[in-house]
Amino acid sequence: MARPRTFDEGVVLEAAAAQFRVHGYADTSTEQLCEAADVRRSSLYNAFTSKDELFVRALEHYASAMRARQASILTDASLSGAERLRKLIDVIVDEERIARAEGHAAGCMGVHTLMNPDLRARDARIARILERDLQERLGLLEDTIRAGRMDGSMPDGPAASEGALLINTLIAGIRVTAQTGVAPETLHRIALDGLRSLLT
Repeated sequence: MARPRTFDEGVVLEAAAAQFRVHGYADTSTEQLCEAADVRRSSLYNAFTSKDELFVRALEHYASAMRARQASILTDASLSGAERLRKLIDVIVDEERIARAEGHAAGCMGVHTLMNPDLRARDARIARILERDLQERLGLLEDTIRAGRMDGSMPDGPAASEGALLINTLIAGIRVTAQTGVAPETLHRIALDGLRSLLT
C-alpha cells in the first residue's frame, strides 16, 4: 500500500502565494495550485475548504513573509537610512530580474488584490489583511526615513509619512511596470530617480 503524501500547510501556502502573486486570483486554477503544491485536490479542499479560503490564508502568509523580508532590510542598523532604501529597491528589482529570466514578472499578491475590488468586497478579511500590511510597511519606511535624517544620509524634506507613500508607490509601480516587459535595468534606474527627491 502506498504511503499517504505528507501535507505541509506552510509549503502549500507558499506555493499558492507564488501562483496568486504572478497570475492573480481569477487566472489561477485549482489545477495550478495542486500542481504547484504537489497535493491532491481532495487534500487541498480538506485543509482549506475552498479556493477562496486558500486565497485568504495565502494572502496573509504572503503579506507577513514579504513584510518580514522588508523589515530585515529597513531595520538593519549596520546601514544608513539611505542605504537601507537603496538596498530595498535593489532586492525588489533583483526579484524581477530573476522572474524575467524564468519568462514572467515577479508579480505581487498585494497589488493584484488591491486592483480587484470584488475580492475585497467578498471577504472582509482580505481588506483587513491589506490595510494592516500597508500600515505596517509604511511605518517601517517612515522609521527608515527618520533614521536617515538622523544619521545624515538623508536631508530634511517632506513629512516622513509622505516619503513612505512615495517609496510604496515606487515599489508598486515596479511590480506593475515589470508586467509590461520593461527591463529590470530600466526599472532600477527609474526607481532610483524617484528616490532622489528623498536622498538629495
